[in-house]
Amino acid sequence: MKKEAFEVIKKEFKYVGLLFLAALVIFKIVFYKENFIVLVRYVLSLFWLFVLPGYAIMLYWMERLDFLERVIAGIALSAAITGISSYYIGLLGLNIKYHAVLLPLAVILAGYFAAIKKS
Repeated sequence: MKKEAFEVIKKEFKYVGLLFLAALVIFKIVFYKENFIVLVRYVLSLFWLFVLPGYAIMLYWMERLDFLERVIAGIALSAAITGISSYYIGLLGLNIKYHAVLLPLAVILAGYFAAIKKS
C-alpha cells in the first residue's frame, strides 16, 4: 500500500510542478515589469509557505478528494495553521526569522507521517 501511495504522490508532484508554472506565468503577466528571478523567488516562497504544506496535510484524504480539491483546501488550511502556530510560537520566544523555514517543514512532515500512518 505504501508503494502505491508513493506512486500517486510522484504522479501528483508533476501536477504541483504544472501548478507552479501556471502561477509563475500568471505572476509574470500581472507583474510584467518585474525581474523574472524575483518572480520565481516570490512564487517559490508562496509554494513553500502554503501550497506544499497544504498538499501534505491533505494527503490524508487522498481517497476521498481529488487533486484540485485537496490543493485548494490545503492552501487555506496551511495558511490558517501557519498563521496561528506562528503567533503562538512567537509568544513562546522563537524568533520570527525561523518561522518561514521551520513551520512549513513541520507541517509537511506531520502531513506526510499522518498519510503514511493511515495507509
